[in-house]
Amino acid sequence: MEILEILGIMAVGLWLFLPAMIPNSAAVVFGKKSKTKIDFGKTWRGKRIFGDGKSWGGFFGGGLTGVALGLILIGIGSLWDPENYGGYGPFWDNVGILFCLSFGAVLGDLCGAFIKRRLGLERGQKAPILDQYDFVIGAFCITALFYPGWVYATYIEGPHIAALIFILVVMFAIHRIANIIGYKMGLKKEPW
Repeated sequence: MEILEILGIMAVGLWLFLPAMIPNSAAVVFGKKSKTKIDFGKTWRGKRIFGDGKSWGGFFGGGLTGVALGLILIGIGSLWDPENYGGYGPFWDNVGILFCLSFGAVLGDLCGAFIKRRLGLERGQKAPILDQYDFVIGAFCITALFYPGWVYATYIEGPHIAALIFILVVMFAIHRIANIIGYKMGLKKEPW
């Protein structure tokens, strides 16, 4: 396999994963307007379940933003791959995949917040690795649960593993850049 083919696989893998990359940034924007917290202020074993940074508005706003981005990507992708809608598969499957990627990312972030609260970390405190990859793990787990064939064919099978490795390698930098931008825009209190 030539290097250009592998680079193409990596680019397509990142393109298809974009609907999972935007929900948590969008959740910050939508969450600012939402007063209802996902955990309703409840505690578990003396600590908040998720914390004040997780609201229903952020959850649905972020998840649906990822789906909307995915529908735009499907439209663009169908221009060069009309039968496969740019890599997501048959139309109704690809809508399902978009929901799994987007809401899986938000659920992964919720799991990260849950773990951070259990570790005694306050909202906004650094948790290296967990901060960068909780949404990636959530997106892949939820999507693999409902669309295992698509995840396998797109990110694991043969040379397609290069797409998964590429996502894991570049995600740290992408996450850092997005958080710095959010911090400079006044949407986040910390640049991490």
